[in-house]
Amino acid sequence: MIVWTVANHKGGVGKTTTTVTLGGLLAQVGKQVILVDTDPQASLSYYFGVDSEQLSSSLYDVFMSGKTLTKEDVLDCLCPTKLDSLFILPATMALATLDRKMGTQNGMGLILKKALNLVADEFEYAIIDCPPVLGVLMINALAACDRVVIPCQTEFLALKGLERMMHSMEIMQKSLGKEFAFTIVPTMYDRRVNAATEAYKTLKATYGDGVWPGVIPVDTRFRDASQAQSPPSVFCAKSRGVFAYGKLLKFILECNVAA
Repeated sequence: MIVWTVANHKGGVGKTTTTVTLGGLLAQVGKQVILVDTDPQASLSYYFGVDSEQLSSSLYDVFMSGKTLTKEDVLDCLCPTKLDSLFILPATMALATLDRKMGTQNGMGLILKKALNLVADEFEYAIIDCPPVLGVLMINALAACDRVVIPCQTEFLALKGLERMMHSMEIMQKSLGKEFAFTIVPTMYDRRVNAATEAYKTLKATYGDGVWPGVIPVDTRFRDASQAQSPPSVFCAKSRGVFAYGKLLKFILECNVAA
């Protein structure tokens, strides 16, 4: 199983859209994909019409199972989507209590990695949607992944969030003893706006090859797709935003092969 974590310390930069669109594109070519919602706000879960507060089990139960966690426990938490090969591991508000309840316990940062390993024979890809704060949930998401995908809105306030994200990754690299492969993805790009162009130039000047050479444009069809509770790659397959994500997916897959 290949695991990507979609993360940034700033909200509203396109993390959930990136997770959903990449997952949808993979599922549409027959890949078995699990999308993991680690954000207590549960935006990814609600995107697919999953009211996780009404479910009998969720990602929270995976964390609470701890050392007794089994493959069946993980599979029981999954929710289907409109795509046969795309599944959601949903979040609940209860996830917000994990740092207080379990943050100091040994091995707490590796529970999600264990859970995904248990179902690795069922899925080819896992994409993890992160909350915008460094805590137990993001630590788990980073520890579990092969690559960090970092959406960054092309505006200067988002660049500060990116700085904090890169700093968090440095901390985690020392803690885990591994170096993260990462791809920074410029999102919500509007070439007509000078500030967006300048922010993109700053991204490239600061992070160089760590930045995907393309951009995800502003695309109102993404909003329509979320309202329809459908991946953009299904709802608006020929939109410019989906076309850009297709190029991003190809780029990341090629990076995995090269690695």
